[in-house]
Amino acid sequence: MSFKTLYPAIKPIASEWIETGDGHDIYVEQVGNPNGIPVIFLHGGPGSSCKDHHRCFFNPEKYHVILMDQRGAGRSRPSGELKHNTTAHLIADMELIRKKLVIDAWLLFGGSWGATLALLYAQQHSEQVLSLILRGTFLARLQDANWFFKDGGANQLFPDAWQRFISHIPTAEHENLLAAYHQRLNSDDLRIQQAASREWDAWGGAVVLGDEFDAAELEGDVPETAIAQTRIETHYGMNRYFIEENQILNNVSCLQDIPCTIIHGEKDFMCPIDSSKTLANMLPNAQLVRLYNSNHLAHGDEMIDALVSATDSMISCL
Repeated sequence: MSFKTLYPAIKPIASEWIETGDGHDIYVEQVGNPNGIPVIFLHGGPGSSCKDHHRCFFNPEKYHVILMDQRGAGRSRPSGELKHNTTAHLIADMELIRKKLVIDAWLLFGGSWGATLALLYAQQHSEQVLSLILRGTFLARLQDANWFFKDGGANQLFPDAWQRFISHIPTAEHENLLAAYHQRLNSDDLRIQQAASREWDAWGGAVVLGDEFDAAELEGDVPETAIAQTRIETHYGMNRYFIEENQILNNVSCLQDIPCTIIHGEKDFMCPIDSSKTLANMLPNAQLVRLYNSNHLAHGDEMIDALVSATDSMISCL
């Protein structure tokens, strides 16, 4: 069986920082054909960033690809800034970019938290959305967050990694590990920040990669970008992702007319596939693509084939 692969590496045709007016500068780059189908790539996290290979899920002759590093993340400035950093701000940033680039409507392509953001944007701005391509859906409900943060979730699958994760925090604070890590990531002591960031990433790496994860790779100095990412991630988690409980599913009727491809790995232990199944069952125009050998990441032959196939298929539909 042959798989589709990423398109060849490509450089941006334009890149810039866009001022939001409230202290943030959002890094935005454009790739491909300026007259092609507009698509915005939404990275995960919250607090991750766009990578060079993210440009390559799209046929550069057919797509006008826009990539943005979300507030405080990646190349956006200031790095790790939490002030004026909420889901509503991210959605407003997307609209600011769309209008600045004079785009009437665009395709939304997002994975994990990027899928969350795509769904929330589409519910508010459905007329500006051509289609959705989602990977590893995260619905941002309390049960979804607790799967990662609380006893009784992913810890049952990775008990050794969980023990390391909780051992970094005094027993008296185990009732709210999220708050404990958030506090340490915002400490004035860089050593405390680094240690908390390392342990947070070790737990996340174990959940995402399972036996393939090597915690030894996290030894040594922790880069400022890693601290910024974990700080933003816990900031959003502490604030229930700045949305109402079950907001996405409660407002799913707003998405009924939008074509949607949902791609999810059966071995995704960060965001279990039940979220995508639930969402797909509520959307008449949704196609659920289940990948039996893929995990949470947008890597691997099977996953890349599904994502590139989805963008290729969309060309003839839009």
